[in-house]
Amino acid sequence: MSENFRVVVDAFGGDNAPAEPVKGAVLALKAEPKLSVILTGKEELIREQLSGMDYPEDRLSIVDAREVIVTGEAPVASIQKKKDSSLVVGLQLVRKGEADAFISAGNTGSVLVGGQVIARKARGVARAPLATIIPNAEGCCLLVDSGANVDARPEHLVQFAVMGSAYMKHVMNVDSPRVALANIGVEPDKGNALTKETYALLSEREDINFIGNLEVRDIPAGGADVIVCEAFTGNVILKMYEGTVKTFLKVIKEGLMTSTRSKIGGLLIKPALKETIKAYDVNQYGGAPLLGLRGLVVKCHGNATAEIFKNAVLQCAAFIKSDIGGIISRAFASEPEEG
Repeated sequence: MSENFRVVVDAFGGDNAPAEPVKGAVLALKAEPKLSVILTGKEELIREQLSGMDYPEDRLSIVDAREVIVTGEAPVASIQKKKDSSLVVGLQLVRKGEADAFISAGNTGSVLVGGQVIARKARGVARAPLATIIPNAEGCCLLVDSGANVDARPEHLVQFAVMGSAYMKHVMNVDSPRVALANIGVEPDKGNALTKETYALLSEREDINFIGNLEVRDIPAGGADVIVCEAFTGNVILKMYEGTVKTFLKVIKEGLMTSTRSKIGGLLIKPALKETIKAYDVNQYGGAPLLGLRGLVVKCHGNATAEIFKNAVLQCAAFIKSDIGGIISRAFASEPEEG
């Protein structure tokens, strides 16, 4: 693998564009000397954002793109019609081998469709899943699929398990990652037809450490390193997780302000509480990679800040350095392609 990392950032994707994507790219360049960043979007507006910033000019370039795909646009139509959008132009750079990775906080559907149609799936990969790192009591785990394939079949979930295991082993440095199937009970015969058949297929695999079913309530405790499911279930888990953490922190803060005694106690526990909250901040991981493509595509939250973009770019560097794309491609190279 090359020791240099070429990452494209969609400067006009997301609620805070172009200010936050541009700032995040600059922060990442300062943090990683082997990194180069390409910003896609309206060049004159990007240069306005860069004005006054201190950054390594030899490692940052701009590719002009005059169109923007906005929230609410139909994914397939937007990719087909807006060829000069910051999103499509950026993905084309990955397809042509002029960049290793692409990051966007733009229209989720368009990023997913564009990733599979333009960047393209690796040979033998049936479906490309979104993989989201979520914090737990043991550190973190990978939720896959968290939003790309709501109609996945058992054989697709098996591939998700293999890809997720490779990601946790080679990017997150987890030795023999524990792979679990999200279900309503731990018994092998629990769940619907999809989970029952998937359980049987996963049990036969010798290349992953499958530990069986895992109830969703056990995810925060650290019951597994890779949580496998189809995207409908995965997205519900993810959003419930995010909402619960947000509400819980709000309740704690309100509780600490109810009396003079609680305020004093709050001041005493504030340092420890801040560290705990930081550990459960999903933004520290940047974004969710779309696994199984010929290039790397990462989706950030629509309201991503500069810090999140920075983390996403650095996440891409770690992904490229560990050659996860190559590992996944080789794992499925002998399997028949699916349209």
